[in-house]
Amino acid sequence: MSSQPQDYYALLGVVRNASPEEIKRAYFEAAQKLHPDKNTAAGETELFLGVQQAYETLANPQRRAQYDAILPPEKKLILPYQHKILCSRPNLVQLDEPQMLYVMLELEAPEEARQSSSPPLNVSLVIDRSTSMQGEKMDIVKASAIQVLRNLRQQDILSVVAFSDRAEVIIPASYQQDRPRLEAKIQMIQPSGATEMYQGLELGVKEVYRSLDSKRVNHIILLTDGHTYGDEQQCLELASRLAEHGIGVSCMGIGKEWNDIFLETLSTRTGGSTAYIAQPADIKRLLLEKFDALAQTFAEDVTLQISPAEGAEGAELAYAFRLQPDPSTIVIENQLHLGAILQDTATSVLFEYIIQPKAVKSDSLTILNGTLKVSIASYPSPVPPLRIHLKRPVSNSPEVEPPPPKIVQALSRLMLYRMQERARKEIEKGNIDTATRQLQTLASNLLAQGERSLAQTILLEVNNLQQKSTLSEEGSKKIKYGTRALFLESPKKEIIS
Repeated sequence: MSSQPQDYYALLGVVRNASPEEIKRAYFEAAQKLHPDKNTAAGETELFLGVQQAYETLANPQRRAQYDAILPPEKKLILPYQHKILCSRPNLVQLDEPQMLYVMLELEAPEEARQSSSPPLNVSLVIDRSTSMQGEKMDIVKASAIQVLRNLRQQDILSVVAFSDRAEVIIPASYQQDRPRLEAKIQMIQPSGATEMYQGLELGVKEVYRSLDSKRVNHIILLTDGHTYGDEQQCLELASRLAEHGIGVSCMGIGKEWNDIFLETLSTRTGGSTAYIAQPADIKRLLLEKFDALAQTFAEDVTLQISPAEGAEGAELAYAFRLQPDPSTIVIENQLHLGAILQDTATSVLFEYIIQPKAVKSDSLTILNGTLKVSIASYPSPVPPLRIHLKRPVSNSPEVEPPPPKIVQALSRLMLYRMQERARKEIEKGNIDTATRQLQTLASNLLAQGERSLAQTILLEVNNLQQKSTLSEEGSKKIKYGTRALFLESPKKEIIS
């Protein structure tokens, strides 16, 4: 009896209807991971040869058609992670007005992975050393970087880059053998000059590329206290290129003067996160927590590729928010970067859909048609993609069924966060009275939930807004990141609308 042909699609980690571009991209990613020049583990040379054969077959339209003709039916997908999809209601209703639907995607490491060792790190710490960093901030940053160095595992690779209006490699990417000498080099960093982030990021990227390995967590952490000038677009374009290679960027803003909108955009393009460090004394704790989280990575790159679906017109993905492990808005694009999955923390993302009246004329509606791709460094071959085709039935009347508690809890927090988002947008438009009312409502809700400190901050900013038609830089960040931190707490009471 002849044996069945190997599943080349599974070997490359693509779906069977993948486009030529997707097959080519998957081949280069797999080849980079398995190439004998970089990997000498038993069995991986054979895997690499199999990947080559798969690509040679699937990249040729004629050979692909012949192969597809003899390919057996697709087997039940076995994934190395756990996933769950929840919807806010079981059906849609035929209405003459828009309706909302919320979808929650949960991703989690399997039980056995939570006890196993995590992949080694390849991290570049990019430090702002401009003049504004002098004094206590720089002293604590240097002490924090030294503590990070001391905490590294033997298999971890760290590089340190310092930048102002020029950038310099303080510690090249390598295994940290002579730590006392490297600590002395960190201590010698001296503040001077202006802030030009692109130079620092570019040098940090070069250091990460020196040891780039799909079996490592490849990441850049940017520490800054100010604005960059004239190179924002270059930074964003660089982040987009990094996302294509599975390299994450996380930003940590110190004090009140950094541009949170810019750094949020920079980090979310790669699935990274942004943290607000209100006081210099918090630098060490938050930086060490970030490295601990990286060291607990199970899957370092999760993306959701959204494809058009027949009959899906009128179902608009209007908003996406990562609830955990690092609460953050997600940029709405054809490919959504959802972030990482940690060994001990599930990744949870909430999607908000607006369903237009024209979309509910038939018996069912396709809400989401996409492909979920998860990159796991410890997995020997590409993780099979998960095709998601989510449909909801349409009826004349709603089903009497309460939303899942997890969605209710998430929405109770998301409503608070979005109140401050809407207030900021109204301020940009010059609608000060509208913004004031929204912030006052937000403060009332927070007081009702026992969040007195954050509510007081908001009420103080309301006074500032009425007098100066704007929020203070410090107050704006405290409100934004304060309401975001609520996602990490248990909800207490219902929201007051």
